[in-house]
Amino acid sequence: MALKQVSSNKCFEGFQKVFEHDSAELKCKMKFGIYLPPKAETGKCPVLYWLSGLTCTEQNFITKAGFQQAAAEHGLIVVAPDTSPRGCKIEGEDESWDFGTGAGFYVDATEDPWKTNYRMYSYIKDELPKLINANFPTDPERMSIFGHSMGGHGALILALKNPGKYKSVSAFAPICNPIQCQWGKKALGGYLGPDASKWEAYDATQLVKSYSGSRLDILIDQGKDDQFLSAGQLLPDNFIAACTERKIPVVFRLQQASCFCSPCYFFIASFINDHIKHHAKYLNA
Repeated sequence: MALKQVSSNKCFEGFQKVFEHDSAELKCKMKFGIYLPPKAETGKCPVLYWLSGLTCTEQNFITKAGFQQAAAEHGLIVVAPDTSPRGCKIEGEDESWDFGTGAGFYVDATEDPWKTNYRMYSYIKDELPKLINANFPTDPERMSIFGHSMGGHGALILALKNPGKYKSVSAFAPICNPIQCQWGKKALGGYLGPDASKWEAYDATQLVKSYSGSRLDILIDQGKDDQFLSAGQLLPDNFIAACTERKIPVVFRLQQASCFCSPCYFFIASFINDHIKHHAKYLNA
């Protein structure tokens, strides 16, 4: 599969690059950011996938989070894809900020007109890693995942649905129980249809209740003053309760910080090094 380099910038002795490619899963052109640490010039490196939140592109994380120095120090390749298909000419795809463009929710849609293009789950799980492993000096056996908000939801469900695929998982202000919040009901109902029982396959709180795979140590940072926390969109308490019942380790840190709209990247940048270290430990980096 052909890659087209969009940009390349030297950064902490490595390179922050952006590529574009034609996606077979999503039936459109997709972009992703990739940070290649200095170590990638001489050997294979583990890969850490970042999933961004609502309205984001591949640019938000790579330009605002300040992760590159820690990634360089630990020898981690960091991949940051876009959050949805774009330009698919689907009626209504650009009508709202929390559904359609920029809001793929990391599910495989089953409903018309979304099911042809909106297959972000399979894109992140299968197509993108194959593309990365085929074109960059990766160690395919060492892979982890993290994300923010909708992307935190995506990271959690991908780790829980694929035991052993990811060595570690973490999240910033994740949507933890989407079948119980308005964001989730709108997205899952639109992409998967009205049968709420089908939504549970993409709900981290539901998935953790039946998780029986390899050990996962989960790290979550949540801003105390996050308006979406108080609005009941994130519901971390439900996820923590389910993890506790299943004896799945989760470190939940309620930080003196906000985490919404543009300021969320101040929050992410404040604690990104902790998350890089968390993953480096499990990736032996």
